[in-house]
Amino acid sequence: MNIGELAKKCEVSTDTIRYYEKEGLMHSVLRQDNGYRLYSEIDVARLQFIRTAKKLGFTLSEIRLFLPEIQGGQFYKGDLESKLKQKIIQIDKKVNDLQALRLSIMDIFQLLKCGSDAPLNLNKLRD
Repeated sequence: MNIGELAKKCEVSTDTIRYYEKEGLMHSVLRQDNGYRLYSEIDVARLQFIRTAKKLGFTLSEIRLFLPEIQGGQFYKGDLESKLKQKIIQIDKKVNDLQALRLSIMDIFQLLKCGSDAPLNLNKLRD
């Protein structure tokens, strides 16, 4: 299949596929005599895996690290569980950081309880 067919099948743009190739996430593929890339079902599976991993919050750098293990049959259920647990810890930290930010913003709103035409006192806004 050509790049357009792969893109349509995996619901990504052709630019995304080219970018993944450039970044080493997708293997360089065979080219036809006319220069068009020729993809296989293995490429479909790889691209679908990348998309799924991204939806789970993995960065392209993280995906790049464990793709070779998956491709080589050296990635097991326990490996995936470990990666998912690490991702949950990262997400929990982000949630806590966002909650703290939300509280800080609410504190600022409390300091602004004055008329909308009153000047701001920047000393009150400092940490």
